[in-house]
Amino acid sequence: MSVVGNYVFDGAENIEVHNSTFVSKAAFWNCKNVTIYDSTIDGEYLTWNTENIKFINCKIESDQGLNYIDHLEIKNSSLINTDLDFEYVSDMDVEVTSKIDSVKNPVSGKIVAPEIGILTMDSNKIDPEKTKINCPKIISKVKHSDNNQKPKD
Repeated sequence: MSVVGNYVFDGAENIEVHNSTFVSKAAFWNCKNVTIYDSTIDGEYLTWNTENIKFINCKIESDQGLNYIDHLEIKNSSLINTDLDFEYVSDMDVEVTSKIDSVKNPVSGKIVAPEIGILTMDSNKIDPEKTKINCPKIISKVKHSDNNQKPKD
């Protein structure tokens, strides 16, 4: 399946997708119980206000995607040109094979990545102790939020 268009699967429940491509400004918003295998997803603001979403063997490109989620699982996937990821995401289990440009204020869970450009953990907004980061290279750590942060190359 290949879909180009905005608001793909908005509000849907109990979705399983295999070998697909989605180019969408906002895909999988307000969804519950979504699993995506072996697919490419390109778009900003992906998966906001979603509960229980999994990406297995996927390529994800997104500006401020993967935010405001309760229970996010990402396995053996790459995040390309993504920034400000995981804002207010709780109960996350993320293992990616690529650099994450920036991570901002995840609520709880685990992130495993080879590199993070900017890691923002604002203790005025979240408890940084509730998220475990396993990453050998973090370029910059920020202890306060700034929505205009961009990774330095």
